[in-house]
Amino acid sequence: MTARVMTVAFAGIDTIPVDVQVQMASGLPAFSVVGLPDKAVSEARERVRSALSAMGLALPPKRITINLAPADLLKEGSHFDLPIALGLLAEMDVIGHEDIANFVVLGELGLDGSITGVGGILPAAMQASGLDRGIICPADNGAEALWAGELEILAPSRLTGLINHFKGTQILSRPCAPKVSSSPLSLPDLRDIKGQESAKRALEIAAAGGHNLLMSGPPGSGKSMLAARLPGLLPELNARQALETTVIHSVSGMLPEGGLIRTRPFRQPHHSASMPALVGG
Repeated sequence: MTARVMTVAFAGIDTIPVDVQVQMASGLPAFSVVGLPDKAVSEARERVRSALSAMGLALPPKRITINLAPADLLKEGSHFDLPIALGLLAEMDVIGHEDIANFVVLGELGLDGSITGVGGILPAAMQASGLDRGIICPADNGAEALWAGELEILAPSRLTGLINHFKGTQILSRPCAPKVSSSPLSLPDLRDIKGQESAKRALEIAAAGGHNLLMSGPPGSGKSMLAARLPGLLPELNARQALETTVIHSVSGMLPEGGLIRTRPFRQPHHSASMPALVGG
């Protein structure tokens, strides 16, 4: 029987469902990962083997094949470790196939069996909610998954804790919601700028009317200094904008622990940055 675990791959901020298929067959002992994996996914073999060994489990001397479907989609990232490990545990009858059938799984494994945080948990949780599934993610990302709505969330810190939960000897509690501060962040203030009255007036008009703004002038004239004060003039993001901004930070791994981005982000690329560096290669 082939064990199947659902996870996701990322295309920008979009999530694509990936079916992790694990098969153990007779033959010379081998451990192969197919389905266009990158280097980080291929190295999952050693991390998974060591994590299972840390729990006192050894892979059987069989031909193990891991297929990541769809096979023509490039798989990147270390979050495939946990779904591969759970598929192997299901094939070894340590856990039941039905235990993992209704979850989307992401997580990176340490050599000691710990589960470390990964990026992209929020969009993966939103994908799981849309498919009417739960999500299994690292404990460090559990609070982040709560923003996706009402879905079952298992956020263990170690692989043994997840196995014990499925066996009924330990119950994983739902992650606690993070506290969201309503006080504004300390942003650069327009009052710090002395002079530049015309430029400050233009900044205020652009902020009030939602207009685009093009700054032109010699180096040192204050363009970056003025632009850095613009987020302080703008209102907080609404719920939809905050969620979209948080998804981008989640995929890039820049999201504060369980936080929700409510202030408008400000980026200051170097003047020599190329077009691919600005918009993505």
